[in-house]
Amino acid sequence: MSQSEIWTEKYRPTKFEEVVGQHEIIRRVSSLVQAMNIPHLMLAGPAGTGKSTLALAIVKALYGEAWRDNYLELNASDERGIDVVRQKVKDFARTKALANIPFKVIFLDEADALTKEAQQALRRTMENFTNTCRFVMSCNYSSNIIDPIQSRCVVLRFKLLEKKDIVSVLNKIAEKEKLKLSQDALDAIYESSEGDCRRAINLLQATASISLDINAEMVNMIAASAKPAGVRISLDYALAGDFLNARDKLLETMLKDSIAGTEIIKAIQKEIWNLQIEPEIKVRLTEKAGEIEFRMTEGADEFVQLQSLLASFVLAGQGKST
Repeated sequence: MSQSEIWTEKYRPTKFEEVVGQHEIIRRVSSLVQAMNIPHLMLAGPAGTGKSTLALAIVKALYGEAWRDNYLELNASDERGIDVVRQKVKDFARTKALANIPFKVIFLDEADALTKEAQQALRRTMENFTNTCRFVMSCNYSSNIIDPIQSRCVVLRFKLLEKKDIVSVLNKIAEKEKLKLSQDALDAIYESSEGDCRRAINLLQATASISLDINAEMVNMIAASAKPAGVRISLDYALAGDFLNARDKLLETMLKDSIAGTEIIKAIQKEIWNLQIEPEIKVRLTEKAGEIEFRMTEGADEFVQLQSLLASFVLAGQGKST
């Protein structure tokens, strides 16, 4: 197993057909590339769903070996100001492409981190250099991009990857790296990644650094995520009216594995919908969990807030209002 390379880069897809989980987007973009008629593109969606990978696949399909001479990548979260747009982007955009394609490509990663002033400058640059340049922008939230830019782009909305897609990627890497992956390890990696393929691959590499034979316990240790079984036992105690055991089990889960209270809340919110209780109670408990999570982010004590949440489960189990 090679530890000198980052697997997310080593196994990054380079062709459209290698990108998983975004079939309709790939179909539309590959058609545009074949016609050599690329508009400005906005790739919107969660992290780890293939936005940056698709941008690279586009330029490699367009320019082949000469893609580096016709491609500029900027991370807007690192370089947020108007000077970036005025200098780097305009300097690159005003020169012609060094290939048969009549335009070059600028990729702005995390474009929703650009200030409004920088976005206004970018809008004018897009207007002035349409003949020589195409912009591909990625963002988590397209609503943070000003309307004049959105109206100039074809917006492609990425979705979180399904379990089968992430499992497929992990199995391919495991085969090449000679890893032994149990099914429970695959399940644990997917649960921790929450549909983020980059996070899943990073977690696999981190776990593989310990052993080539990977199981769920190792994954949970590396991910420092709450084990569903531990959370479920605590909630079952609470619903049965046993507050003390519920509290002790939850604190044991937190302290033994050094898991943050906010991660415990996420695990509880997921587990609520697996409980054998009325849908109306599930809704009330989900609302309560959201309220507790907000208090934590505002600086409230994690242990006090989690005990308050468990008290709500006890009351729900007794048929009382939460």
